[in-house]
Amino acid sequence: MRRSILIVGMLATRMLAQNTFTWQQIKEQFEATNPTLRAGRIGIDEAKTQEITAFLRPNPDFNSSLDQIQPFNGNPYRPFGFALPLFSANYLHERQHKRELRLESARKATGIAVSQLADQERNLLFNLRNGFVQALQAKAILALARENLAYYDRVLGVNRDRLKAGDIAQVDYDRLELQRVQYESDIQTAETNVRTAKIQLLMLLNSRTPVEQFDITGRLDFSETRLTLPELRQMAAANRPDLQAAVEAVDKAKTDYRLAIANGSTDPTFGVDVGRNPPIPAYIGFSVSIPIRLFDRNQGEKARTRLDINRNHRLQEATQAQVYSDVDSAWAMLNSNRELLRPYKAKYLDLAAKVRETVSFAYQHGGSSLLEFLNAQNDYRTVQTNYLNLVGAYLNAASQLNLAVGQEVIP
Repeated sequence: MRRSILIVGMLATRMLAQNTFTWQQIKEQFEATNPTLRAGRIGIDEAKTQEITAFLRPNPDFNSSLDQIQPFNGNPYRPFGFALPLFSANYLHERQHKRELRLESARKATGIAVSQLADQERNLLFNLRNGFVQALQAKAILALARENLAYYDRVLGVNRDRLKAGDIAQVDYDRLELQRVQYESDIQTAETNVRTAKIQLLMLLNSRTPVEQFDITGRLDFSETRLTLPELRQMAAANRPDLQAAVEAVDKAKTDYRLAIANGSTDPTFGVDVGRNPPIPAYIGFSVSIPIRLFDRNQGEKARTRLDINRNHRLQEATQAQVYSDVDSAWAMLNSNRELLRPYKAKYLDLAAKVRETVSFAYQHGGSSLLEFLNAQNDYRTVQTNYLNLVGAYLNAASQLNLAVGQEVIP
């Protein structure tokens, strides 16, 4: 019986064990399982099938006829005696490389679809990275809240002994007890934020893993970057898939214009026929049919595709301007957060901890007032929380810069 209970307990422990993922693991799982990306990849395969359709040759036409059948000619046993069979085949010959141009246009459409999928993945990875940072930040704030509560409980324990010894008044101790609810509220709020952030990540991963069995790990800190703004703008111009799609759209528009010119040309239809015409026992003939394009020379499509080239040029310029704007804005936001974080890391974090320890020691020995003690505790809590929020804002700005550049320049 004890052995069965032990086995059940071990199985339950394994089922409830958390799987901890790094950012790289989260990213790899996202790329493999996200349904939006998987649907986009199917769209690429669909675009490739259009290349097959575009390069198909016209189907030949086959016709047959049997004329002058005489079932009532006085000789019912020979109704086909004077029948004239005829078999003919026709084939449309496409001139001026229409098939090749259709294939080229379809391939460029596939290239645009690939770039658009890469751009969609870029934006989804930005959402994933923000969710990852949010979860890291929530975990750090939860750890801070628990550390603050543990520290405060130790202070309460010391002051409980002081109350028993008559060193402080009951009302002062009660005020200390009332202050504890704030730390408990911080923990509850942080736990909710951690759970919510994990749920968001699991949604992006298309995972049905229980939240209790899912966890992440990573570094919640900021770092200096040696990249300059001109370098980042150059990288963005080379890497941004939406800009690549805009360039490819211009190239495809030029091909479509060439195809419209080719479609305005005349395509002959070649034919061959075989038959009999008594007293000729059998004959063969050839024909060529050439449409006379007096009115319809594909003028409208030629004009439309010519205008489409200019339109895509303007869209390319707009996309390029947006790329530079994104990089500049993300760079400014990143630098702003970094400037705010530097004094915190160099000075304010240690100073807040030092003030808290000093005032706590002084209060426990009667050297400071209760109000000074509570203010020191609150200042430490505020400085630490502000620092974590600023780090989260910095990492989000770094994600924004990665999104703007089109690759991960700040891990």
